[in-house]
Amino acid sequence: MNLKSNEPFWLLKNGLIVSYPSLKSNEECDVLIIGGGITGSLIAHQMVAEGYKTILIDKREICNGSTSATTSMLQYEIDVPLFELIEQIGEKGAIASYKACSDSIDKIEKLSKEIKSNSGFKRKKSLYYAAKKKDVDWLKKEYKARKDAGFDVKWLESDEILKQFGFENTFGGILSKQGASIDAFKFSHELFKLNEKEGLKIFDKTEMTKVEYFKGYNLVTVDSGFQIKAKKIVYCIGYESKNLIKENFVNLKSTYAIVSEIDHDKFKNITNTLVWNTDEPYMYMRTTDDARLLIGGGDEDFYDSKKRDELLDKKEKEILKTLKKIKPDYHFYTDFVWAGTFGETKDGLPYIGEHKKFKNSYFVLGFGGNGITFSVTGMEMVSEFLKGKKHLLSKYFKFGR
Repeated sequence: MNLKSNEPFWLLKNGLIVSYPSLKSNEECDVLIIGGGITGSLIAHQMVAEGYKTILIDKREICNGSTSATTSMLQYEIDVPLFELIEQIGEKGAIASYKACSDSIDKIEKLSKEIKSNSGFKRKKSLYYAAKKKDVDWLKKEYKARKDAGFDVKWLESDEILKQFGFENTFGGILSKQGASIDAFKFSHELFKLNEKEGLKIFDKTEMTKVEYFKGYNLVTVDSGFQIKAKKIVYCIGYESKNLIKENFVNLKSTYAIVSEIDHDKFKNITNTLVWNTDEPYMYMRTTDDARLLIGGGDEDFYDSKKRDELLDKKEKEILKTLKKIKPDYHFYTDFVWAGTFGETKDGLPYIGEHKKFKNSYFVLGFGGNGITFSVTGMEMVSEFLKGKKHLLSKYFKFGR
């Protein structure tokens, strides 16, 4: 297959798994979830499991936003290194944030088994290598911070990386035991299908146009004119929250990814490993469960989708140039190229919790490279919020921090 596309790989690979109706009547619920991606699917699963009458809406077709473009690398490593995060927010919050992401990988594995998922969850190690010699000092500092915090990590010299993974021109790196990969697009659809049978109501192509706040409930009007009365709203809208919340709390970035043709023989030595490096912006790489190589990077500030997509060819060349540095003899045959948009925060942490301008509401916004693992943490946090309980991470993930 020689197809190149600006459509995300997961969407083309899986096709239109299921279609849901748009809202055509007034509804009432305990919890209204806005956003039908991986975050919305996880929050909905938690809400249904706890007995809340739950409705979910999305202005697109389900999972056709960022979830269709994610690389679905499950890492506990946050975009801000642990030693830097400790300096920013203190040791307690930094280590707790990293450990929450680590625990989330275990929870996704458990959930995947519980629902008998076919989304290809696979345990993997994670290699974080120094792309430049000048990066070695701070990367060793990061290695020590993680080791001191109790994470299962090992330092590899460049010759060890060459021997184990066949990568040339590295300067050493951290090998972490904890990591995984999944097809988040398929996994989300599986969760929706399961929870719809348990009473979850799902409406796609249904856009919220207005929210009115009352004591004990909110009244949401959608583009068709129908209304949903909800005791609580949970916003799972990712980077699009930028259009809803006016203060500058997240920077939008464009990211690019390419996927190779199917090749069962190449890169066997990283089948069980996630790979990323210290470049700015960093390159990241994983194999897929159908024997392809997926590489991403080339991040830059987002201006508009047209300009983002115009850079596809240029960014493909940039990413392949990075691959050529570590695998000079390998020829990558591109099948898919696409671009996506994500949010980047100053501390690499999500925004999960209340916002003073949105009554009876919570936000679960997992930004950076840990969107999926932050969303799993969000399941637990929203559950606690609805019961009137506090959560350890609330003050680190709150708005206005």
